[in-house]
Amino acid sequence: MSFEGKTAWITGASSGIGAALAREWASRGARIILSGRDETRLADVADSIATETLVLPFDVRDDDAMQSATEKAIAWHGVDIFVANAGISQRSAAVDTDIKVYRDIIDIDLTAQIAATQALLPHVTERGSGHLLFISSIAGKVGVPMRTAYCAAKFGLAGYADALRAELSQSDVQVHVIYPGSVATDVSRNALTATGTKRGRSDKVIDGGIPPAEAAGRIIDAVAAGQREVIVAEGMEQVMGEARRTPDQLFDQVAAMVASGYMEKMKADG
Repeated sequence: MSFEGKTAWITGASSGIGAALAREWASRGARIILSGRDETRLADVADSIATETLVLPFDVRDDDAMQSATEKAIAWHGVDIFVANAGISQRSAAVDTDIKVYRDIIDIDLTAQIAATQALLPHVTERGSGHLLFISSIAGKVGVPMRTAYCAAKFGLAGYADALRAELSQSDVQVHVIYPGSVATDVSRNALTATGTKRGRSDKVIDGGIPPAEAAGRIIDAVAAGQREVIVAEGMEQVMGEARRTPDQLFDQVAAMVASGYMEKMKADG
């Protein structure tokens, strides 16, 4: 499919996968809306893009700012593609980890992503078409040690997205869940420790991971192909992700429940 003239809104767009997605979609003719907390870094990404861009900085945990950004995004050119990408990882054993770290990671990686999607959902459903992307992780498929909070959030994000896809299955709104493995970003360096401080150093496996530009190309190709579940990983991470891949038949079965009136029956019984 062509993305020429479409508008893609990406959260967490100041670096890593978010910035790479912005550049790749722009190279395919899309307008780009960039969101994140750091306006200066967002502006740098905007300067690297040849197509029309809009910078909407906000903290995903600030509901009022998020709602304002949503209204501005819709008023600009509407939103054809939304990427819930903002997030933070973890490097600490559960037994050592303060409960505040769990609350912070789940708030940022799960609740805030749901809130942003919910704010945009009336616009998307009214249009009846578009793409919603949720950046989960291989750690959203397989429980990975030292990442219990991160896994909880990423598993939860995938659950929300899968249920939302079923609800929207009678429209042309497509929902895609992306499961990256190790991608060469600052995810490890920015990860939270047991006390909630930034880790401040990276991992060899991350530093040697898939280049963000390559990951972005794979993701957008998969979206163009209509893939609902996209695993972007190599080696053992790819094996783990594929082992836990949801069969397309199961997605189709749940969509068939909606087509047969399941939601209407539930509302009537409500």
